[in-house]
Amino acid sequence: MDLKEQLMNDLKDAMKEKNVVKKNTVTMIRAAILQYEKDNLTQLDENGIIDIISKELKRRKDAMAEFEKSGRQDLIEELEKEIQIVKAYLPEELSVEELTQIIKDTIVEVDAKDIKDMGKVMKAVKEKTTGRADGRTINEIVKKELA
Repeated sequence: MDLKEQLMNDLKDAMKEKNVVKKNTVTMIRAAILQYEKDNLTQLDENGIIDIISKELKRRKDAMAEFEKSGRQDLIEELEKEIQIVKAYLPEELSVEELTQIIKDTIVEVDAKDIKDMGKVMKAVKEKTTGRADGRTINEIVKKELA
């Protein structure tokens, strides 16, 4: 079963269970995928869908920081539930050690010499780690390795 089917089935289940948070979260993910496909006149493959879901996760994590600053505990709790739901659709995240090794291998592959080659390394690493690593973490490790 592909991700689109899984999302549709989970949406139906959430409606049956009257799980409002899950229903809303899955609906937002499906809407983001549909919007991207309409805007770009394309059908996303699994990696494309994972990329969209990763962006949805990042959006929620960014919002979490804002809610924490404002002390909105009610919104924080709901957002934590949403984050768990979104994470369920993503592949398991890479550990820092695994990510560092992928970055070291990629630096050798693209023949990166210094920080000027960071863009090439970032692009190649992101393709290899779609949905399994945060862009900010990749950025920090690449900077450290190229310094």
